[in-house]
Amino acid sequence: MPQMKFKPMLFPRLGKRFILIGVILAALTGLRAWQLYGYVFKPNVQKDYYLYIREKESFDNVVDTLEKNGVMRSMKAFRWVAKRKECTDYIKPGRYHFNPGMSTNTAVNILRAGLQEPVQLVFNNIRTPEQLAGVVSRYLEADSLSVLGLFTPAVAESYGFTMETFPAMFIPNTYEFYWTTSAEEFGDRMKREHEAFWNAERQEKARNLNMTPAEVATLAAIVQEESNKQSEKPRIAGVYINRLRKGMPLQADPTVKFAAGDITLRRILNRHLEIDSPYNTYLNAGLPPGPITFPEIQSIDAVLNYERHNFYYFCAREDFSGYHNFARTNAEHERNAARYHAALDLRKRAES
Repeated sequence: MPQMKFKPMLFPRLGKRFILIGVILAALTGLRAWQLYGYVFKPNVQKDYYLYIREKESFDNVVDTLEKNGVMRSMKAFRWVAKRKECTDYIKPGRYHFNPGMSTNTAVNILRAGLQEPVQLVFNNIRTPEQLAGVVSRYLEADSLSVLGLFTPAVAESYGFTMETFPAMFIPNTYEFYWTTSAEEFGDRMKREHEAFWNAERQEKARNLNMTPAEVATLAAIVQEESNKQSEKPRIAGVYINRLRKGMPLQADPTVKFAAGDITLRRILNRHLEIDSPYNTYLNAGLPPGPITFPEIQSIDAVLNYERHNFYYFCAREDFSGYHNFARTNAEHERNAARYHAALDLRKRAES
């Protein structure tokens, strides 16, 4: 009986094809999943960068900034993750720090949650509101004009100060702020810092001097302008407190410079002593109306912890070291001053 021949069935062939297609699809899916995993979790930030975002700034502007500055390895990954996390419609304003090696997911989460990195605002050696406004505007989004706008009679009064005493509220130091802080928020913070600084102990020391905190700051500003030697400040403060208690005019040269509008004056002449100003402590007894500069903590504490002695006069040493000679009597002071002026004249002749 002849054998019957059967044709191969098509099913096994089709099955192999389906399996192959399935394997390919699985591989593609796996590759896509791996790619998306990389988009989200692999390091994408390639440089240390601070991103500043203003109010109502568009997502496209943020992308342009990051792209122009070469912050991301893959902007495509950043866009994809930001879209999936619904971070493209609105990004909170602020100052954001991107670290090298940071993943896209972390970077987007920082923006989405508004996790700003605060700035360390440092101001010292400030003499005028204009200088303060200029320094603050370098750290905060608030511009210098808005900060300078705090220095009005109405604002000063709202914080419990006069225009003359208002500088006493701004105590030079290092403060932590968010970059988005407004001028008004800066003023509020300075008021809180002022209240914290003037704790019970400092207030008690001020009362023992029969002074208000603003008056202490006023005297501290003079002491600060007289010397940059911290060790001398309590002794200089003691001189002025002795004069105040005895009813003597302070005769502080820095107040005359302030009245003249020229803090750089090297020598005070008779014409300067005749300037009609409430800040001229040669013409007016007692303290001037307010601080002639923004007194620093060391200067304020030098007044509160003044040195008790019998000196009523002081003048710069003739060696130009920055230190001073102190005297109990006017005659002794005149001798000290004569030596200093002689040395000053000699140096001028040598320089000419």
